[in-house]
Amino acid sequence: MRPSSAPFLFAGTMLAAAGYGATFLLASYYRAHGGGDIETGLTLGAAMVGTFTGVPLVGWLSGRFDAARMCVAACCAVAAGFLLLAASAAQSGFTPGLASGFLIGLGWGMFYIAAPMALSERITDADRAFWFMRFAAFQMAGIGGGPVLLNLSIHQAGLSIEAAFLLVGLACLAASALLWIFGTLAPGEPRVVALRPWLRDIAVIGRGASIRPIIMVALGACVFSGLMTFQSTLVRDTAANEATFFAVYAVTVVAARLLLARTLAGLPQAALATGLLAAMVLGVLAMLGVTLHPAFQILAAILTGIGYGLVYPVIQTWAVNHTPRELRHAALTWFVLSYFIGVFGFPVIGGWMLVNFGKSTFLVVLLGLALAELLIAVNIGLARKRSIALGTGRTSAS
Repeated sequence: MRPSSAPFLFAGTMLAAAGYGATFLLASYYRAHGGGDIETGLTLGAAMVGTFTGVPLVGWLSGRFDAARMCVAACCAVAAGFLLLAASAAQSGFTPGLASGFLIGLGWGMFYIAAPMALSERITDADRAFWFMRFAAFQMAGIGGGPVLLNLSIHQAGLSIEAAFLLVGLACLAASALLWIFGTLAPGEPRVVALRPWLRDIAVIGRGASIRPIIMVALGACVFSGLMTFQSTLVRDTAANEATFFAVYAVTVVAARLLLARTLAGLPQAALATGLLAAMVLGVLAMLGVTLHPAFQILAAILTGIGYGLVYPVIQTWAVNHTPRELRHAALTWFVLSYFIGVFGFPVIGGWMLVNFGKSTFLVVLLGLALAELLIAVNIGLARKRSIALGTGRTSAS
């Protein structure tokens, strides 16, 4: 990959990710118009339907179209979703919200698989962990930084949330232009006129090492989406502020990914993932203390940022590198689908849980999901030790 093309990929990724990050303000958007967590969950449910449309599209069409070009179309879809939200706030009924959720999910689903696919095609196996970590840093800068800037614009500058969503739509259109330039400066692999039948490949993938990171990413995404989407609800009636969590989380993840990319890539990956996921578990536990003191929210953001924020590119690398080359697009497609089951599917259940059972029960469920992902990482580490003891010196996840 030409070094001169990387800034366009990273800048476009950051702006596109800000579009996804803006979905964390949906709860505030609906409260401003007489709704609540149920409406937020339903919109994100529509987004999940969109992702389950967008991700397979990229999986099937990646053999025919350059993934970088599909990123351009993805950003346009996200932009359309937010522009619709900004324009339909005064309308009655919930249909515009569902349509917007679908468009946002469609675009983000396409982008979330097409962008790393475009990057993966342009780098070697040896460099993949480093480049994925850097890519993930800029992605998280958008996901976490977007809500921070929007919150400041709304609460400090007096911008309406509709105007904020309009800015998000324009930012996503700018992202599409940057990604078009990236695809022009760094052409991808020659395309073949064929659809990639990724769906049936799960039978083979399910018997291999990459099935474990595919399961892990769904569990982690549930924890991440639960904390981020309903942060305003979790800190309501406390001295904490939702923008603080977004800001601390984003700064922690971006700084750690940029500064530690090469160091983390050289560490034993199974042991690294175990330690990071233990930090995520502690982060969820810290959120239980927010009612006592707002410092617990900052601690939760730091621990979750270190844990989930750094473990994601680690297990994403597992899913790609430990799959036969001819199945890597399929593995990445399934990995992203699994992620979206958690990130968009869990809020549908989470919103219902918060309304009916309260914050404490909600956080206990998140804690259980974090512990389940940790146990899988521990199992991978134990399998590695057994493999070394048997003299193979290899595992499926290191």
